[in-house]
Amino acid sequence: MPSAPHQSHLLIIEDDKGRREFILDGEAYSIGRDPRCAVRLVSQFVSRHHATIVKKTHPSGQTYYHIMDGDDRGKPSANGLLINGRKTSTHDLGHQDEVVLGPGVKVTYFYLDRSMISTVPHDEFDITLISPNMMEDLDEDDDIHDEDTGGDTAIGHVYRVLESPEN
Repeated sequence: MPSAPHQSHLLIIEDDKGRREFILDGEAYSIGRDPRCAVRLVSQFVSRHHATIVKKTHPSGQTYYHIMDGDDRGKPSANGLLINGRKTSTHDLGHQDEVVLGPGVKVTYFYLDRSMISTVPHDEFDITLISPNMMEDLDEDDDIHDEDTGGDTAIGHVYRVLESPEN
């Protein structure tokens, strides 16, 4: 079952292969240098089955991921996990958590809740025609007289700015 449509979970992987991203949307992932691992790391310092990530759900319905050192049978890795600078064997991942699996090998977790971002479509009619710096070029004698604007010289300024230079 994938995450709710408004939630995204992402890993940024950095290892000997370079930097790449991996989207989390499944129930469980194995991490390591074994070719059968879902998240394959390229480094001699990483165990074949270094860590396991499992999806969990809060009572509120929000999904999150939990990382554990070692494989899914409980066998720990050789180097363990360093998460946000602290050595630990298990951790509920939070936005921007940094997991170091060995020298030069790290995984950074990102959580995006799209319900927190405005997704209102762009209004094609919501445009600004007048910039404040356009108004500075007008001299006092460029004002349109009160009789031309019905007594509102501010409107006269606007009309004057919108006129083409030839007028």
